[in-house]
Amino acid sequence: MAGVWRSLSLFIRGGLSYSTGVNITEGSGRAVGLVELQNMVKSVIPPLTTQLHKGQTGRIGIIGGCQEYTGAPYFAAISALKVGADLSHVFCTRDAAPVIKSYSPELIVHPILDRENAVSEFEKWLPRLHTLVIGPGLGRDPDILKTVSTVINSARSRSIPLVVDADGLFLITEFPDLVDQYETAILTPNAIEFKRLFEKVTGERLNQSSDLVASTKTLAQKLGHVTILRKGLEDIVSDGATVILCSTDGSPRRCGGQGDVLAGSVAAFYNWSLQKNKARSETETVPLGPGVLAGYMACRLIRECGRLAFLQHGRSMVASDLLPFIHPAFEELFS
Repeated sequence: MAGVWRSLSLFIRGGLSYSTGVNITEGSGRAVGLVELQNMVKSVIPPLTTQLHKGQTGRIGIIGGCQEYTGAPYFAAISALKVGADLSHVFCTRDAAPVIKSYSPELIVHPILDRENAVSEFEKWLPRLHTLVIGPGLGRDPDILKTVSTVINSARSRSIPLVVDADGLFLITEFPDLVDQYETAILTPNAIEFKRLFEKVTGERLNQSSDLVASTKTLAQKLGHVTILRKGLEDIVSDGATVILCSTDGSPRRCGGQGDVLAGSVAAFYNWSLQKNKARSETETVPLGPGVLAGYMACRLIRECGRLAFLQHGRSMVASDLLPFIHPAFEELFS
């Protein structure tokens, strides 16, 4: 175990000064020790027993998929299943549905996103879902985005956790109020998406000299302590109160779909992390919030999947090559 964690770079902090590494304390924050982090990670993973019933370890909904983009919702949905969720639902447009369904019989596909009665159709399913992933393959059709905005508000009224990625982030950048003050949301922007969202929400400019760690924490605070997972050379995850970094080895190959695999993984981990958080006693405290811990776990897992896939496939690696490595990476990191 120590070997696969040796390049770990992380910290938890409340202030703006920080250190990287393990077992380091500096400024107003403290780094997390390796053993402590491993214990937090393992504590949220539900044990597999014969007493479980279908759906108990996660019913994930993916909102996305249109005629042009069918791979993204598939990658998000199938990765949630392979991480350990029980059921994955994909809510897509009519044209996308048969294509997505043909990728895997494991997915439950609902061709309702472009129906006139889409909102009422969603109302039938939202109570059954533990977490929603919004954005993979969504596209930017104004009518569909309007529908998704209504669904987000309905999900918030039901306290359903949200993971927002890809074109979902385009929608949030246009209308930040959709997630403002909703602490049970995780946004997963890449560098360009982060810049656009940061500048829209804060009114400040980002440049090459900007402190990305401080900026990530600031954005999370400005949005009311949502969790921001800023993807990059070093993944930065913050809920505005704490920050954790992940810079373990991954893949130098950047092919489409990797972010979708990450988003689906975040959703599975987030459901587990929130359930564990609810079960804690009132006196029990942990240094990481459920969103930050889930974001870190997903980053760590998919980086390891990418590393293993690249070792085997090199330049020819594509997103689907990550999927067979989810299980071995999970076992190596979290068992």
